[in-house]
Amino acid sequence: MITGKNQIGSIKSANGNVVFRSNNPKTNTPNPWQFIEATEREVNDAVELADRAFLSFSKTSIKIRQELLNKIAEGLEDSKDVLIEVYCMESGLPISRAITELNRTVYQLRSYGAYGASEDFNKTTEDVVNGVSLRKVNVPIGPVVVFGSSNFPFAYSTAGGDTASALMAGCPVIVKGHSMHPGTGELVAEVIAKAVSSCHLPEGVFSNLNAQSYKVGQQLVMHPKVKGVGFTGSITGGRAIFDLASRREEPIPVFAEMGSINPVVFSEKELEENGSDWVKKIVKSMLDGAGQFCTNPGLIIALKGSALDKFLEEFVEVLSKQDPQCMLSASVHDSFDKLRRTQMKRKGVITLSAQRTPTELNYSQATLLKVAGVQFLEQPELQEEVFGPFSIVVECESTTELIKVIESLNGQLTGTLNCKEEETEFATAVLNALSLKVGRLIFQGVPTGVAVSESMHHGGPYPACTDSRFTAVGGDSIKRWLRPLCLQNIPNYF
Repeated sequence: MITGKNQIGSIKSANGNVVFRSNNPKTNTPNPWQFIEATEREVNDAVELADRAFLSFSKTSIKIRQELLNKIAEGLEDSKDVLIEVYCMESGLPISRAITELNRTVYQLRSYGAYGASEDFNKTTEDVVNGVSLRKVNVPIGPVVVFGSSNFPFAYSTAGGDTASALMAGCPVIVKGHSMHPGTGELVAEVIAKAVSSCHLPEGVFSNLNAQSYKVGQQLVMHPKVKGVGFTGSITGGRAIFDLASRREEPIPVFAEMGSINPVVFSEKELEENGSDWVKKIVKSMLDGAGQFCTNPGLIIALKGSALDKFLEEFVEVLSKQDPQCMLSASVHDSFDKLRRTQMKRKGVITLSAQRTPTELNYSQATLLKVAGVQFLEQPELQEEVFGPFSIVVECESTTELIKVIESLNGQLTGTLNCKEEETEFATAVLNALSLKVGRLIFQGVPTGVAVSESMHHGGPYPACTDSRFTAVGGDSIKRWLRPLCLQNIPNYF
């Protein structure tokens, strides 16, 4: 049952007088539940509780932490019907997407536990130097704050990758729930709280706080007993948190995944031979989840010519037949609409397709623009992420100009090259340029779709992330919440 209260350890708390509701973006009406924003006292209570739990929890065995993640996964599966119902009411996303994302979250929890059990991420190195015994171990950093994501109410929010990886590392977690899906967040938080209790772990291993304003997040980041932050969201939000954490008396790491337009490069030969097939793939990638993925193909780069002309003609035709889709909220829709209209007015930008105008509120109008390479280079503003079904085609006069366009890009999560294998000279030049800008290189594919696996890297140079060395996906994400500790002549029982 949704109470609208904050989850502080095992206790439901509602001491504040600031209330809010989530909205159903499909009906554009408030959902039936009322949520109470956490007070400063409740923020402090959650962090103090986490701090008291830290030493004990950090010393638990890998087996116990794996059991915790497995019990959370089981609880999500047992509660799937109500979780999916509330998820759809708060996100406007279809049931099929809810099921897929819930299954991904369950798999992610179990895979992080399995990784911890099979891979010793606390692995020690041992040396004896001049008769002195040295051991280096990795230890948890302390309580971690996780900011829920608007576009992934399951996989990147309350029980998402940041929470799962921090718990597996031995760090208590305080979630600052997202105001767009607080009902989903409360239900998931209850599952986690029950799992913590059933594993007989200390109070404070997990808490979930409601918030509509920035105030709660700011208080959490600035609390001296918080030792790390995980964030998925906008560049504006992520940078604000990063700057806040840097201004603390004791700065702390912020692992923020923020913005990316994920360039997709086509060779002329590839478009000549397979352009029609790529139209279908790119349109699907562009529209998947109403374009509300961090790996949405927001930039297409190709050489000017008849092959590109035909590709774009078919692209416009296919795009015009697609139905508009409901976006996550009125604010997300309004931001998307404002940004796409701004980009449409930039110098030299041509609107190729704006899809048909939706009749329903909060439904997207997929947009495809085109601009010459030289004008793209003159306007860095064209690199701004437009969160939704939106893409800009950059038409280049030469391979030299195409490489300059890539070199001008900000950091990205992904970079894709679609060309023939025998085009080695072109491929080498493009891949070399892209590799300096992205966290994941893709050949013959589309950027959407992020596998939960050990070889996946879901990060990239700034502003895609605040630390390009780390990923928010896969077992390696656990390492974000650890620090090295050298033990000199310390007995092995420690």
